[in-house]
Amino acid sequence: MRTPLLALLIALLPSPALADEPDAPARKTTELEAVRVEGHAAKSDEGAALAGFGSGDVHAAPATIRTITREQLDDHHIRTLSELAHEDAALGDNYAPVGYYQNLSIRGFPLDLGTGYRLNNILVSGEQILALEDKQAVQVLKGLAGIDAGVIEPGGVVNFVSKRPAEVRAATIGVDSHGSRHVAVDAGTWLSESFGLRFNAAGESLRSFVKDADGHRNFYALAADWQIAPGAKLELDGNYQRSAQLSASGYQLLGGVVVPGEIDRSILLGHQGWQRPVGIHSANTSARLSIDLAQDWQLRLAAGRSRSVIDDNVAFAYGCYYSAACADGSTPGNYFAPDGNYDIYDYRSPDDTRTSDQARATLAGSFRSGAVEHQLDVSLGAFHRSIERHRNVNEYVGSGNIFDVVVPQFPPSPAQPGVRVLRLDSWQRNLSLLDRMSLGEHWQLLIGAQHARIDERAWNKRAELERAARLTKTLPQAALLWQMQPSLTTYLSYSEGLSLGRQAPFWTSNDGDSLGPRHSRQLEAGVKWRTSDALDLNASLFRIRQPWQFAQPDASAAGFTFVERGEEDRSGIDLSVDGRVSENIEVHASVVWIRARARRSGTPAYEGHQLVNVPAWRSSVYLDYRFNALPQTMLYGGWRHAAPNPATPDGHVRVDAYDVFDLGLRHTSQWREHKLTWRIGIDNVFNRFYWRDTGSSEGDSYLFPGAPRIMHASLSMDW
Repeated sequence: MRTPLLALLIALLPSPALADEPDAPARKTTELEAVRVEGHAAKSDEGAALAGFGSGDVHAAPATIRTITREQLDDHHIRTLSELAHEDAALGDNYAPVGYYQNLSIRGFPLDLGTGYRLNNILVSGEQILALEDKQAVQVLKGLAGIDAGVIEPGGVVNFVSKRPAEVRAATIGVDSHGSRHVAVDAGTWLSESFGLRFNAAGESLRSFVKDADGHRNFYALAADWQIAPGAKLELDGNYQRSAQLSASGYQLLGGVVVPGEIDRSILLGHQGWQRPVGIHSANTSARLSIDLAQDWQLRLAAGRSRSVIDDNVAFAYGCYYSAACADGSTPGNYFAPDGNYDIYDYRSPDDTRTSDQARATLAGSFRSGAVEHQLDVSLGAFHRSIERHRNVNEYVGSGNIFDVVVPQFPPSPAQPGVRVLRLDSWQRNLSLLDRMSLGEHWQLLIGAQHARIDERAWNKRAELERAARLTKTLPQAALLWQMQPSLTTYLSYSEGLSLGRQAPFWTSNDGDSLGPRHSRQLEAGVKWRTSDALDLNASLFRIRQPWQFAQPDASAAGFTFVERGEEDRSGIDLSVDGRVSENIEVHASVVWIRARARRSGTPAYEGHQLVNVPAWRSSVYLDYRFNALPQTMLYGGWRHAAPNPATPDGHVRVDAYDVFDLGLRHTSQWREHKLTWRIGIDNVFNRFYWRDTGSSEGDSYLFPGAPRIMHASLSMDW
């Protein structure tokens, strides 16, 4: 473990004087209650701000929003995005390697790394290891994300809600069966009635199930709340993380048509002795100011910066261009060879820098017009994203085979990275207006629109301008809600969105070309039933359509050209239940069915079947059981299921369906007036082999195996 973090942990450990204070038991009760209140806030106020639907209650938002609580994150030992995907059936991996920044999909749409992730509703770069130690909750908004979302992929967004100041002192240590060690500190206080701080720090020594893919990370976060005056509140957040870990390459189809079988998922493909870890340094800062202007009116200002610097180093396993089995051209070079051979590349791209800046101003208030009550939101925002990169090294050094017990060793390339150039300069500006009208006691009508403008320029690694795009679009939104009673909401909504175009892979005839932005449309109907304060039931039907951009087979020399033709259409059902169903049983469960099809693409072989990396069914079920005889003990069981997952555009190749079971135990006790929480968990109890991901990166398709059986244990102490 890193020395600075251990010193900090020792400094924050309780002194005997603190432990003996007469008000210690009262403080303990206050801490528990504060955590409970923050959890409810994450489901209401923050969720509404995320959705942009003009209401202070997620229950009244015409969208599917699911909250993963702090308790779930702790009990299930979740520290990566890939592990987070276990918690909701609508989430999936989409190119999520071990030892690298990971990406998710929602409802089968990969999230845009520039706009798909948020911290307290402010965009953060997805090209970083998104730490969870300082988060109170994670919100998953599924589908088009409201009028204030900007330019995003239509699957939705993931919003991380940070912990706010509270009287809390806690430390956690943890280990797993592969040898990883983890330590975290959570300390907060109110320095006065109006100003509070919350500090979180974590350090981790990483031992992966993939041999040699080890590393470490250190994380620090500070949050501050300042009640400047009655009706004026400032919230500040900042975090910094540095990590270094060897990255594991993904597998590819053998000959482009066969799923690898009988592999050892602990082998680090292509591993070379000179391979260095991938280093990622990231920093995220934000400020949010809310001012009550008059009765029922409020001004909200928000700004943030996210910066991630990646030292990308990997002995990368990719394709078979240099393999004898692919030399005659009968096997596509961008897949592994039929016999399992693959090429190894020395890939280096230092100081790969992604920077995002966002500012937003929102005026919200209510007024009456005759018998109609209006809740009005007017928002003005701007978002800037830039990418600076060196001309990378990407040189072939040798070949290996997926069945090698020991990977052959080769000398690295003598080539060195070139000069650093600006690769992307992108501006997004938007003006949005939303009016939520109450039409009597039970009906509400939402009418809104977002006026979005994109100005973007992109350069290649030789600093040559590749693309200069400008687009202006007005995107409408409407919803009708019926609340028969406050606990039961039904809705029908229509939204339009805009997402950036994709870039042609290098193996297509128009290598490097970027296509235009895609205009998406969504129709959703849903029911939300809060049966009690402790249980929420949700059901929704949805359909999302957008133009399809894909590599189309043709007669060009490359054999493919990247085009926009036809549309991709996803229709589905999303069901979830969260909360306590009895005094002893709590459930967090979701089931999603998706029918994902390409239509009118001009390529009949690509139509009439499920799209790549979109299983038709997913389910995630976690049940917690508390024993009457041992009320401080909770046992949980988890079941994750995915249907067969397509791995090729023609639908002929699929990875098998899988069922994975998890098991865990949480026990709370007291030691010298300190609360102790013991957690033990086993993921993949039956050590099932499965492919968790058939997604793509920069046009290339990869397969990633799921983790084998692993045991986690942790101890948390409050003081």
